[in-house]
Amino acid sequence: MDASPDPTPALLERWHRGDEAALSALLELHLAWLRAQAEKRMGDFLKARGNVDDYVQDAVLDFLRDAPRFQVRDGGQFRALLARVLENTLRDRNDWFRAKRRDLARDHKLPTDSVLPLDPALQRSTTPSREVGRAEIRDWVRLGLEMLDGEDRKILLAREYEDRSFVEIGAELGMSANAVRMRWVRALERLAKVMQTMRNGDVPDEPAG
Repeated sequence: MDASPDPTPALLERWHRGDEAALSALLELHLAWLRAQAEKRMGDFLKARGNVDDYVQDAVLDFLRDAPRFQVRDGGQFRALLARVLENTLRDRNDWFRAKRRDLARDHKLPTDSVLPLDPALQRSTTPSREVGRAEIRDWVRLGLEMLDGEDRKILLAREYEDRSFVEIGAELGMSANAVRMRWVRALERLAKVMQTMRNGDVPDEPAG
């Protein structure tokens, strides 16, 4: 990033208001950096199954379009967040999770004026209603799920959003019901820590898992 004023927060705010040109400008500003990160992380297995632009598009465009809206302190924080999403995309290449993210985006939308602030200096309530408070917590959870490893995400989504039993989840993952239950408890603890970290203005360096 150069010494000129960082346009990232303003562009992200414009994108939240529906300005497609702002999304294009965000990508132009950060895409080369993200592509370089993907190049470093991709081994031969991934390169044989897709090019770097495919993976970056999955990580960035899908996330920005389907995840809860958020505001950042600066371009560095924006890159740190997208780098974590990119890392998970490369780790699991999981079409299942991408579909679930879209389902959550359709089923659990925040009011149009509500944005999750990833900088304590930006944090303020968008509305005093209790209902929106619950919606904001729910969307902090959705954002926190992006920071967890693939198996933790799958267990939490299956249990909390699909209301599936530990037996069912275990059968799918090749685990006993008790093992799934223990993993679910640990995943909830990790998710709580990730959410607190992000509310404090930081982005986890590594997948929580």
